[in-house]
Amino acid sequence: MTDTTLSSSRIAVIGAGTMGAAMAKRLLVAHFDVDVWSRHELTIIPLVDLGATSHPEAKDAVAKADVVLTMLPTADVTENLMFDEQGLQAMQRDAIWVQMATIGPKATDDIADRARSLRSDVAFIDAPVSGSRGPAESGELLILASGDESVAPLLQDVFDAIGRKTMWLGPIGAGSRMKLILNTWLAFQTEGAAESLSLATRLQTEPSLLLEALRDNALASPYAVAKLEKMIDADFRPDFSLDWALKDLELVGADAGTDAAPVASVIAERWHSLVENGSSGLDVSAASRGLAVKS
Repeated sequence: MTDTTLSSSRIAVIGAGTMGAAMAKRLLVAHFDVDVWSRHELTIIPLVDLGATSHPEAKDAVAKADVVLTMLPTADVTENLMFDEQGLQAMQRDAIWVQMATIGPKATDDIADRARSLRSDVAFIDAPVSGSRGPAESGELLILASGDESVAPLLQDVFDAIGRKTMWLGPIGAGSRMKLILNTWLAFQTEGAAESLSLATRLQTEPSLLLEALRDNALASPYAVAKLEKMIDADFRPDFSLDWALKDLELVGADAGTDAAPVASVIAERWHSLVENGSSGLDVSAASRGLAVKS
């Protein structure tokens, strides 16, 4: 590719769940040609209505793309589609593969090495995103990119369509490491909101007063206040599911060791119990369940 941007290029989005579908919509609004593939046909229909081209197999979706974005649930699924089912092999020469899901640093390094050995002409970029459904739908994600920064100008228009800011953090894997750190921070804030609400209930303090005390208070981030509101209302409609937050905490333990963030490991144990006992598929605000609060 000789252009300095990809504003008129073709983008493939592999994985059209909550985040992948939102990204695909942002790219369509930005007038990219978008090819999509998803394991779930219903998630594709709104994208096709907006002008995307759907494909029955991932390898068909990537075949004409200049940039392939993968937003799949796990490293195993990513490897299966891109390697075992020939997704990488089907990509155009000199295309760019941007891996945007949270799969952990070790899996990212392994996939990057395997991609390089199979297709040295394809640039592999590690670029998970920070943000949930709302930021994804409004194009306000933080993109945590790492890898060959010489391709940054080629990806600028793509990243600008889906994110408010892109950080280039260094060699491949740096983006995934930062993502785990940020999601651990997210877990601490979520659990902190849940336990503070539980404490307010136990100490017979009206939850609305706790919320009022935290508004515009340096102690609380907008994220924590928003999750506290959802907990008070027992609103567990998923923006970022408890299952995926738990998966990320388990990656922290696997990739960094439980001694690096021992509190995160304790949170993971409690959240695992919640997911196993009726909270699967609910928003991370369901962390309040099982405590002394309305559930």
